[in-house]
Amino acid sequence: MSDIKVDGFKASDIFVDLHAAFGGFTDAQRKAQVQKTKGIFELRITNDDKKEAVWTIDLKKNGAILKGLASPKADVTLIMSDDTFSQLAAGKMDGQKAFLTGKLKAKGNIMLATKLAAVLQMAKEKAKL
Repeated sequence: MSDIKVDGFKASDIFVDLHAAFGGFTDAQRKAQVQKTKGIFELRITNDDKKEAVWTIDLKKNGAILKGLASPKADVTLIMSDDTFSQLAAGKMDGQKAFLTGKLKAKGNIMLATKLAAVLQMAKEKAKL
């Protein structure tokens, strides 16, 4: 899982947990999540030191969490601060509010971005089990 971790980012721990949750899925659960979401998210997150890290959530083909740029191209790219992502993942901030206030920027299929909250919530619930 160290291949997912990036030092200096709170989001990194969230992606490690997400990766672990996806790793615990049966093939049927993974296929169901892919069927439900049908998209590739590329998340570009900037920390307090203005460094950027990129993670990809592939829920189009194989249901995987990867560090780095999306390949093939992402359906939606989300750009935000480390704090904003942490708050979104914890359910303390609403994605639409973050978008409308400029804390979250999206390129590509913006409607797909609305499914990210459900993916994060599912991973959070799976991690508690």
